[in-house]
Amino acid sequence: MAQQKGAAKAADGFDHTFRAIYDRDVPWESDDVRGILKLPPGVKVKVLNYDPMMKRIDMKQQFPAGYVEPAHTHTSWHSILVTKGRMCVAGKDLRPGDYVFGWDIPHGPYEYPDGCEVFIVYMGDATHIWEKDDLLKHKNIWKPETDEGKKGVVQHIEKRKAGKI
Repeated sequence: MAQQKGAAKAADGFDHTFRAIYDRDVPWESDDVRGILKLPPGVKVKVLNYDPMMKRIDMKQQFPAGYVEPAHTHTSWHSILVTKGRMCVAGKDLRPGDYVFGWDIPHGPYEYPDGCEVFIVYMGDATHIWEKDDLLKHKNIWKPETDEGKKGVVQHIEKRKAGKI
């Protein structure tokens, strides 16, 4: 089978180019700069594939230890697979291999007491809509299990108390 070269624009207008990507070849970027999610500072992203026709983004997201993602909504759905660390949401302490699905109804907050990395697919606008006051008032539920997590949780709580989110 011949290897495909260049973009393959099919009659349906979608890019059908085959991709095989090494994780190490895609740099982490600050979402503060990228502006995909519009979350409080600290989230890093690796955009692996973006299809503007389908409004689909495949990416990895990295949340630092102690980070709290505010309760939010967005006009997309997302399908999330935890790959490293812990994601705590909806009364569940999720670990690598666990899954989350969200839509345009409010969900969260999410706590990442020891940090977390996920693979996520968005279909639609991934801009998170959230209220700063709700995040500032958030009381952490989940306890960190690592020294890095203990330090991160204290730092994030202090930022919220100071209104620096």
